[in-house]
Amino acid sequence: MGRKPDTAKPHSSGAASPRAVRRAQPSPVFLGTALFVLGFVSLFTGHIVTDADWSRIRGRWQSKQVRNYEPINIWKSRYSNLYYGCSGRSTNFRSALPEKNSTGYLLIATSGGLNQQRIGITDAVIVARILNATLVVPELDHHSFWKDESDFSDIFDVDWFMFYLSKDVTIVRRIPYEVMMSMDKLPWTMRAPRKSMPDFYTDEVLPILMRRRALQLTKFDYRLTNELDEELQKLRCRVNFHALRFTNSIQTLGEKLVQKLRVMTSQYVAVHLRFEPDMLAFSGCYYGGGEKERKELAEIRKRWDTLPELSAEDERSRGKCPLTPEEIGLMLRALGFSNDTYLYVASGEIYGGEETLQPLRDLFPNFYSKEMLAGDDLKPFLPFSSRLAAIDFIVCDGSDVFVANNNGNMAKILAGRRRYMGHKRTIRPNAKKLNLLFQRRNQMGWDIFSRKVKKVQRGLMGEPDDFRPGKDDFHEFPSSCICQRIPGGIKDFTFLHGAVDEAVEVHYLLTSTVYGDVFITSYLPVGQQEYP
Repeated sequence: MGRKPDTAKPHSSGAASPRAVRRAQPSPVFLGTALFVLGFVSLFTGHIVTDADWSRIRGRWQSKQVRNYEPINIWKSRYSNLYYGCSGRSTNFRSALPEKNSTGYLLIATSGGLNQQRIGITDAVIVARILNATLVVPELDHHSFWKDESDFSDIFDVDWFMFYLSKDVTIVRRIPYEVMMSMDKLPWTMRAPRKSMPDFYTDEVLPILMRRRALQLTKFDYRLTNELDEELQKLRCRVNFHALRFTNSIQTLGEKLVQKLRVMTSQYVAVHLRFEPDMLAFSGCYYGGGEKERKELAEIRKRWDTLPELSAEDERSRGKCPLTPEEIGLMLRALGFSNDTYLYVASGEIYGGEETLQPLRDLFPNFYSKEMLAGDDLKPFLPFSSRLAAIDFIVCDGSDVFVANNNGNMAKILAGRRRYMGHKRTIRPNAKKLNLLFQRRNQMGWDIFSRKVKKVQRGLMGEPDDFRPGKDDFHEFPSSCICQRIPGGIKDFTFLHGAVDEAVEVHYLLTSTVYGDVFITSYLPVGQQEYP
């Protein structure tokens, strides 16, 4: 891999010169003019310009000009305190229908591993709401690759789940016996197309549900579109970030591991390594293990009937291959994490075992896993892959920095949760561009390599403006559930404009301020300018 960094001392990142930063700042005249125009659009068209609308203009200046010149704090975004999670029910969001008045009982069979099922559970609540149905506690997948026999109540606090969502959707543990006995036929079973729109459920599913009184949706993962109205998106957030709470035994052990790390260090990095044999086989990638590797991964790949033939070289050039443990370590060192940084590695069985992990251990000697931290406390959970994944989830969520080695379900869910909980630093490797750098590693010195890594990772470090409208998954970027707060110490007050949303008869103030070198804009309902 070429020269490695000196493991005895950290490398400091160079700061941009004050002159360069000043030159890159957006023009107040331009920003003021643009905001003035947006205000008049609101007045004459009745359109309330959203944060998403404004971010498309602001992002061209602020993100690409200012932030590309300023050094990044690798541990925490300097802008994270300007945002907070907001998923509360509006006063117009009606209460859930009582069980006796609902359209019927909706049964859900989820699919995949823990986090894929978590997405299915979240969307099941939304579909039940769309159908005005009573939701039966979802059934977890016992037949997938992981062969985990855990039920919903073995992983999630089912009482809390039902209570927390009681105003949004009526949930029962099972269809009442007397209802089952009165039914002429068993519940109808069907599978919805992936990313179905709400119209599919109201047009195709609802008539069958009302006729049969009970209906089961199978293989329920990613069966609902990302494009929902804001109230349903906020309900998604309430389910995912609040209602789905782990059982006490899982939560207690996960928090215990976090505390063990906190005793040893004030800050730690968690890496979801995702370098297990099934992941590598699914990706179609090749890591230099010769014919032995090709045969082993090809055999595992046969478990998925629908996977196409892939070129390993093409997949790597497209950025679809997970980084090796060594590459993850080199990326982190290049970003500025020193060799005394504490690293928590969330993973199952690593392909290649300790030999594959050793380069990462050499780069970060303070290397820990749940097995190392939990000891005998982990024994009751060992037969259950989903419960082990839940423990990893808790420790990764509690980290100061989370690194996702692929864009899988756990990475998406955790990235979205960390944004919702205050934009905690979340790093997503730019695998496509990093691959080119690793190939040329022998042709450049460490300082040049480090500078290039920092450059290609811009926009993938969990900053608030990383969002790409229309391109990103809602579970990863829950934009409808993230609000801006007006910070204390406002200076250089720029513009104030009133507008009226006639649909809901709420007056709004469009406020824009310059706070340090951050230009902030937001619409606030008049009389509701208080922030938590």
